[in-house]
Amino acid sequence: MQLSLFFALMPAFAVAADALTYPTSRKDETVIDDYHGTKVVDPYRWLEDDNSEETKAWVKAQNDVTFGFLKGIPKREAIRQRLQKAWNYERTGIPFHHGGKWFFSRNSGLQNQSVLYVADSLDAMPRELLDPNKLSKDGTISLTETEPSEDGKWLVYGVSKAGSDWQEFRVKDIATGKDTDDLIEWVKFSGASWAKDSSGFYYSRYPQPKEGAALTEANKNQTVYFHKLGTPQSEDQMIYARPDQPDWGLHASVSDDGAYLFYHVTNGTDPKNRFFYQELGRPGAKVVELLNDFDASYGLIDNVGSVFYFRTNLDAPRYRVIAIDVTKPAKENWREIIPEGADKLDSVSCVGGQLLCKSLKDARSAMTAYDLNGKKLRDIELPGIGTVGGFGGKREDKITHYAYTSFTSPGAIYRYDIATGKSTLWKQPKVDFDASPYETTQVFVASKDGTKVPMFLVHKKGLRLDGSNATLLYGYGGFNISLTPNFSIARAIWLELGGVYAMASLRGGGEYGAEWHLAGTKLRKQNVFDDFIACAEWLQMEGYTSPQKLAIMGGSNGGLLVGACMTQRPELFGAALPAVGVMDMLRFHKFTIGWAWKSDYGSSENADEFKAIYAYSPLHNLKPRTRYPATLVTTADHDDRVVPAHSFKFAARLQECQAKGEGAPPVLIRIETSAGHGAGTALTKVIEETADEWAFLWKVLGME
Repeated sequence: MQLSLFFALMPAFAVAADALTYPTSRKDETVIDDYHGTKVVDPYRWLEDDNSEETKAWVKAQNDVTFGFLKGIPKREAIRQRLQKAWNYERTGIPFHHGGKWFFSRNSGLQNQSVLYVADSLDAMPRELLDPNKLSKDGTISLTETEPSEDGKWLVYGVSKAGSDWQEFRVKDIATGKDTDDLIEWVKFSGASWAKDSSGFYYSRYPQPKEGAALTEANKNQTVYFHKLGTPQSEDQMIYARPDQPDWGLHASVSDDGAYLFYHVTNGTDPKNRFFYQELGRPGAKVVELLNDFDASYGLIDNVGSVFYFRTNLDAPRYRVIAIDVTKPAKENWREIIPEGADKLDSVSCVGGQLLCKSLKDARSAMTAYDLNGKKLRDIELPGIGTVGGFGGKREDKITHYAYTSFTSPGAIYRYDIATGKSTLWKQPKVDFDASPYETTQVFVASKDGTKVPMFLVHKKGLRLDGSNATLLYGYGGFNISLTPNFSIARAIWLELGGVYAMASLRGGGEYGAEWHLAGTKLRKQNVFDDFIACAEWLQMEGYTSPQKLAIMGGSNGGLLVGACMTQRPELFGAALPAVGVMDMLRFHKFTIGWAWKSDYGSSENADEFKAIYAYSPLHNLKPRTRYPATLVTTADHDDRVVPAHSFKFAARLQECQAKGEGAPPVLIRIETSAGHGAGTALTKVIEETADEWAFLWKVLGME
């Protein structure tokens, strides 16, 4: 590193926000792109090169400023200790079974990664099968995939290093706990599906990236392979490839009866998909393109012989269940099993010969059981108003398990008897958090165009509506993803600090089906930001909070949400926490899997979509000498989903534009090392980052 560069980036800082001196971020005004006649300068393009010495020096200098500020907050250590104490409770995952054995994950409390256990029955003493904490000293290798073979002898497991989306697959002998020599590399966005005879498994992989480009190179040409146990990956058989469709995602799975290999074919993150299949018992059988119109979402539930059951939104924005006999696949022969209802049909599983259907009623879970002909059997009673997950299994199973959670109730796990419809508690965690002082309500806020937007509120009972409450508004609003009530230790401690928590279910999400999702995409993406802004205004009008006491938070697409709203209405917020956000909307498609988001965002390559994107792109809508809210941008060096360059460029530009002078709100970026987009992050890092976020809000919102 050149000495001149090093000293140029040396920070000078003090604890007071108005005394902060930010590192110098070099500007190169010669980097100019022409988008359909509009010339756009990209002066911080150099920060896209995460391997350059200049970028590394910038990262270090920014972290020095950020952690210098955070360390000066008196409450920070107390918050960290409280988070650590509260997180130290035993939690267990939903159990599943294969080959006569039961498997489940368990964390004793403060383990960085949960441990996989195996038992002969749920009443037997389990034994440790795989502890990912032993794979690295700092807990940054996480378990991503666990798939036992049909005979219960083998386990395929995937690991991710430092939070990357890249996985390695390995194979473990379940009886001895020892690994075989099998190693599968360059796997991303894929599971493993065993052949019925347990001789090997199907998986999908990408071509090996160029040297040094694994965390940035675009991911194209996913291909399905079969790996035979005991052989090197170089000998794996290519099963299905589509070089004519490099953007297709190919996801293969073996049917429970072993008769078919199913192909769930995606194009980016669009909920619409194709569905193909191949007969496994017939040598030389061709791939049958059963559903190839890309006209709807088709999620396979199960097959009974040649009859395939799907959950689909074809002619049903809130989804329905249909059956297709592949021996007579013409559309006029399709049968509707469960019609579209008033609420979104969120998921369906086939267990014990029944269709167990989860619906979302204003973003809250409801469960109903039907037979395979669509006859309603019962409404399944749930423990309360919240969110359920699980209800998985096979058609011959007699029991299944599910987890229930709410904003103030941690995830208890229940055993469900298919025949009787009765639930019994299996595991309930004991958490050092008293939920009794808090209440949860749901309100409906009118957005700019009159659309009613659901918002959950969690706070102390008897809250004074005088505008003085520090409030955290959280949102996402994209990719057909639904935000529903769930428990979080981080949120529990926010409540203990006296904060109000608000979660908005915005358009672009999946809470009300396909129409709700599409209303927040492409040329209509501004609806999402309008919804969020309307919720912020409502919280202030109703006396919950005021601009100087309101913080907004979101991650990934939610980071884009925060970035767009704080640039459009900076006076409305006291603080902003954009995490791993998509901030450069003109270039997101050029990195890793970013191209796949065009179905939601559109692309700067198209003139009309460029105009819409450019109007809200956070990086491009920052204006000099504007007083933006106190901001803590968070990202990680191994994020290969939303590459950290988005956050780097946004932070550099925000520091440049932020109003100067006494009392100017701080603009900081916190860059985690050996972490990625969020999944699999070591618990120690989660606790540290959460403590920093809450301490930051405690100071800048005046919670002291």
